[in-house]
Amino acid sequence: MSRIHYTKPSVGELEATYALDAVQNGWGERCYEYLTRFEKAFAQHMGVPYAIATSSCTGALHMGMAALDIGAGDEVILANTNWIASAAAITYLGATPVFVDVLPDSWCLDPKQVKQAITPRTKAILAVHIYGNLCAMDELLEIGREYGIPVIEDAAEAIGSQWRGQPAGSLGAFGAFSFHGTKTMTTGEGGIFVTSDKALYERVLTLSNHGRVAGSTRQFWPDFIGFKYKMSNLQAAVGCAQIERVDELIERKRAIFAHYARALSGLPGVSMNPEPVHSQNGYWMPTVVFDAATGITREELIGAFQTANIDARVFFWPLSSLPMFCDQPVVTPVSYSLPERAINLPSYHDMTDADQQRVIDVVRSVLMHRGQL
Repeated sequence: MSRIHYTKPSVGELEATYALDAVQNGWGERCYEYLTRFEKAFAQHMGVPYAIATSSCTGALHMGMAALDIGAGDEVILANTNWIASAAAITYLGATPVFVDVLPDSWCLDPKQVKQAITPRTKAILAVHIYGNLCAMDELLEIGREYGIPVIEDAAEAIGSQWRGQPAGSLGAFGAFSFHGTKTMTTGEGGIFVTSDKALYERVLTLSNHGRVAGSTRQFWPDFIGFKYKMSNLQAAVGCAQIERVDELIERKRAIFAHYARALSGLPGVSMNPEPVHSQNGYWMPTVVFDAATGITREELIGAFQTANIDARVFFWPLSSLPMFCDQPVVTPVSYSLPERAINLPSYHDMTDADQQRVIDVVRSVLMHRGQL
């Protein structure tokens, strides 16, 4: 049987056409043509006035937090269940990531834990919408207002997710997205910063161009040291095609999840990505979590999927378990329990029903082996 990969992009003739045009004609006066077009189109999709395309989501987070004057001695609260990029950008600025536990159903920030972790040094709350699941934004935004702390949205994995009709990434001080080749829409590598705050946008725009203020009359004159996280025009050409197809890409992700959910619903001790009634989940990465009572382990899941020639993508490790953060004493039992009994399911856009059935059969076989079926 052919190998089933956990994800791959959906790219075709439109992406190739735009990319070829950028290669052949995107120079000189047209060197940023696709870039500005992509930024405008993505901002419109998000319903926000400002967007800055970047080389990565990490870069967007780094610049956005720098623009909020987060620096040495400051603290940023985030969930212990995350990919390291979310915490890395905090450390780049000399600030300290403060890890708190997640909710057992959404696997996202627990607002009560956030409130308890606030100190005079807290400079921001970083809400990461993991796997497309949404943080409890009502509570987090209220905490932000109460303490005068900005809420930042790491929406790297949440294209297509919505909270009360508003796109993930559009609710906080700013949002950051990833267009890595594994994501729902892609530019190969890349990311984007989005905001409705004009002053913050202008600050990040200047930071993104080595500290050169837009419209300056002096050529090559930076006002301060900035960054260089610009997306290339070639990548943006692919992005322009992807954003034209974004509704199709999101709906296909949701259809794949729905197929899994129908087949796996009702199985004992099995839960998947939630979708509260006031939200929409973009379902970037369908995930199965087994109840601790089943006894099913990460290693058992990896072995079963590998035997079936299917990619096994493990749930994120707790950040505080990693070598660079393990000296930080934290008590986050949910964050430590989840990855021991969970796995991400393959969900690339052109999966067939037969491909999905092979994945479903593995999940069922693990339950049967444990006497749960």
